[in-house]
Amino acid sequence: MNTLVIVLIAAVVLFAAYVFYGRWLANKWGIDPKAQTPAVKYNDGKDYVPTKGWTVFSHQFSSIAGAGPVTGAIQAAAFGWLPVLLWILIGGVFFGAVTDFGALYASVKNEGKSMGMIIEKYIGKFGRKIFLLFCWLFTLIVIAAFADMVAGTFNAYSVAGGQTTVVSTNGSAGTVSIMFMVFAVVFGLIQKKFNLSGWKEAVVGIAFIVASFVIGNFCPIILGKEAWSYITFVYIFFAAVMPMWLMKQPRDYMTTFMFIAMIVGAALGLVVAHPSMNLPVYTGFNNAKLGTMFPILFVTVACGAVSGFHSLVSSGTSSKTVENEKDMLKVGYGAMILESLLAVLALCVAGAAAAADGTAATGTPFQIFSRGVAGFFEMFGVPVHFATVFMTMCVSALALTSLDAVARIGRMSFQELFSVDDMEHAEGWRKLLCNTYFSTIVTLVFGFILTKIGYANIWPLFGSANQLLSALVLLTLCVFLKVTGRSNKMLFPPLIIMLCVTFTALVQRLIAMVKAIQNAAAVTIPAGKATWGSVFIANGLQLIIAILLIVLGVIIVVNSVKSYANSEKNSEKTAA
Repeated sequence: MNTLVIVLIAAVVLFAAYVFYGRWLANKWGIDPKAQTPAVKYNDGKDYVPTKGWTVFSHQFSSIAGAGPVTGAIQAAAFGWLPVLLWILIGGVFFGAVTDFGALYASVKNEGKSMGMIIEKYIGKFGRKIFLLFCWLFTLIVIAAFADMVAGTFNAYSVAGGQTTVVSTNGSAGTVSIMFMVFAVVFGLIQKKFNLSGWKEAVVGIAFIVASFVIGNFCPIILGKEAWSYITFVYIFFAAVMPMWLMKQPRDYMTTFMFIAMIVGAALGLVVAHPSMNLPVYTGFNNAKLGTMFPILFVTVACGAVSGFHSLVSSGTSSKTVENEKDMLKVGYGAMILESLLAVLALCVAGAAAAADGTAATGTPFQIFSRGVAGFFEMFGVPVHFATVFMTMCVSALALTSLDAVARIGRMSFQELFSVDDMEHAEGWRKLLCNTYFSTIVTLVFGFILTKIGYANIWPLFGSANQLLSALVLLTLCVFLKVTGRSNKMLFPPLIIMLCVTFTALVQRLIAMVKAIQNAAAVTIPAGKATWGSVFIANGLQLIIAILLIVLGVIIVVNSVKSYANSEKNSEKTAA
């Protein structure tokens, strides 16, 4: 089948969903353009910052469009491109976009509170503590997976056949990334002083992007993976503690232009070349490498279909910057729809890169996607080196924009876990744990330890935990909508399905890790303890986290169901 036809069908479906279903949800729940949003009411110049709608959209899309849409769609294509396409469209429209929009809506209506604080209000303090602990553990997994991915992307040394070669394009992309961070701070300061908007803001942003690429191409930083890992963690530390307007928002704004160029390049390449979808339509329910389609397909394609991480962004950062309630539809629902389109493009690029006999292209999903889109840019006369650097930077930016968001959310979850209403008179140890810098360091240290597991090993656990988080958020939204007298029936189908999917996937993952540890113990202990130690790090830590996630998830579900059953419809007279 022609990839162009697939993209056009997906674009029409997603656009229609935004126009009809998205607006229907907004009307059903109620949006008041005249209401004072938390960003305006609690403007503190740091977390609560009134921001124009499209800038918030840029932040939301840049933060949620991480590695998931590309990695998940291409990995899951082992089941065939049709099941992946159907799940992206159905999941994006009725699962993911609804969850993201609902989380943003609930947070804005509750003074910009995070999902954990919303749970405390509608479910109870115990539920809040358990949820925050779940969220914090989840952010560690995300930090570990994406940080390892970024460090590997910028690694300028390639080893093949026992010989080490320097990959200058990776070094150039690393320089571009660093310059992006520097120019983001400069851009934030300019924006703070002159309050640019419209074409002026776009011109400055694009100028900084061009400057970053010029410097990166002429001054590549040649470092190994370990060095880049340290640099990545230094960056996300500052991104987690600095005011939103100073680095996060301007960087997301600039990154959005890159993402748009990447998406347009991929789309135009498919239009001009209109290659065939060489991947098989359907390969069967069982896959030798991935496992059974249920539940693996649904946890592999997370971002692009439905992702619990998105709700943390919606309620953790975006809800504190929405200037007008009318912007919530495009920020909450629209950003997710655009991410679904990105996942479809990634699937089609992988399909075009596959051999005519259906054999998938070799390499990681990021490499397949980068090579494919870079090839499209070359068709339009873009030099090979520049196209490769641009796509390498885009791919790393997908992970970096999620990294800086999740580091901030992890820090906030850790703080909220130990905070009390009267922090001024709280105990010294509690003040220390809630300190912005201390909580950030603790979060990043644990995330750094988990990077030793490796991106490929931790990704299946990330997918399962991510989808379980989305189910827990949907459950919370059901209680919120019931108590505030709003319709919640549209949430029950995705809620029930995601609970079944995620608990099945986590149990399967738990069993697989136990077997891996048992097999390793039987084979490697006689040979030496060093091998056993590496196996325990790779599987033992995941096993512990998987058990914790299952236990915490069950506790949250039980408490939420009890709260839902005991709550009365419209018992909260005025929406918070």
